Amino acid sequence: MDALALAALADLYEYWTERMPADFDGQKFTPLARLVSYDSKGNSLKLCQTNTAGLVNAFYCSLDDSIAWDRGVLLPELSKQFGKMSIVTVLAHETGHAVQFKLGGRSGITQATKTIVKEQQADCYAGAFFRWIADGKSKRFQISTGEGLNKVLATMFFIRDPAGTDANKQGAHGLAWDRVFGFQVGFSDGPKRCARMDQEEIDKRISEQKFAEDDTGRGNLPLNAENLRKLKVSLDEAFKQSGVTPPQLKDNGSRCPNGKATEPAAFCPEDNSVVLDLKKLAEIAKPPKRDQEPGEDGVGIGDFAAFAEVASRYTMAVQKSVGLSLDDEKAGLRTACLTGAWARVAEKPGTQENPLRISPGDLDEAVAEMLMGKSLIAADINGNPVKAGFARVEAFRIGHTNAKECTARFS
Repeated sequence: MDALALAALADLYEYWTERMPADFDGQKFTPLARLVSYDSKGNSLKLCQTNTAGLVNAFYCSLDDSIAWDRGVLLPELSKQFGKMSIVTVLAHETGHAVQFKLGGRSGITQATKTIVKEQQADCYAGAFFRWIADGKSKRFQISTGEGLNKVLATMFFIRDPAGTDANKQGAHGLAWDRVFGFQVGFSDGPKRCARMDQEEIDKRISEQKFAEDDTGRGNLPLNAENLRKLKVSLDEAFKQSGVTPPQLKDNGSRCPNGKATEPAAFCPEDNSVVLDLKKLAEIAKPPKRDQEPGEDGVGIGDFAAFAEVASRYTMAVQKSVGLSLDDEKAGLRTACLTGAWARVAEKPGTQENPLRISPGDLDEAVAEMLMGKSLIAADINGNPVKAGFARVEAFRIGHTNAKECTARFS
């Protein structure tokens, strides 16, 4: 674990020695003053005014310009569950905090800056570093933009805040949706964009917020006929300007008249319908328990994942109405994008006519579904998903940000 951690930090030193002066007016990157490995199950150390006994963590400490990591529990668990690059991910994030400290005013970070801003920037800096690896510039690591980045995003999903956390709370790191956003921005746009992240920007887009007082289900609804009716109203409203003839929703075991099917929902172009297997959708809609990771064998994801799978098949009717292909990877990307566009509409406060709205944590459920091998949210009409989870989430986010980009970007 220590050899892997030091290899990651050696790469990070090379990256920031190159990028910091290039992106921040010649400022040089100075190595950290101290690197500390400890075992949270072993003898206790005093680091950053904290006792390490039982401290399953990795962290940057500005008091002595140090990075510390738990080699006994945290790193082995991450490596076992998500692969070795998960350790590189964690150390890239912590080095991102060191970069903030070293940049000082150039990063926009002060004593008064809220934790969520610092964490979003650190996730962004980690993404920028992984782009450098993906571009083949690392001497020590390689990563594919398919399965490799999928596992990196899964790592960030694992270390998200629980749904219902207030983003303004001290120590808030962000939901998976927020953390993946930071990483993807850094991967796409580089460190200078990361340093521009500030409270105003984050307040406009952050999904992390407290549950409403009247949300007795803590963000989850049962998947039943009444809530499917509300979903249909929501989808009709979201795409009413597209000129599409709204498809009907049918519970028939997810099978089209021509015999073709994708589970647990399918679009049937021959009669403009979306056919459903309610039993399987209901399994997906069940929220996981605290000790379960969504999407594992036999474990549900949550209501929004199930609703979004239905929405993805609805968007096939939208694409068909304007003569777009339905059976290739572009169709899968457009599907994710248009599903994201519907999600943005569903964020608005519900009305009597259109009462369905998404709640805190719902977008994390979409991320969880899109990181699964058989994601329907980002699949073509035959259920073939876009290969890279990174691309699936990015397409969904593009639609969530600007629906007009869906056909322009993925034509």
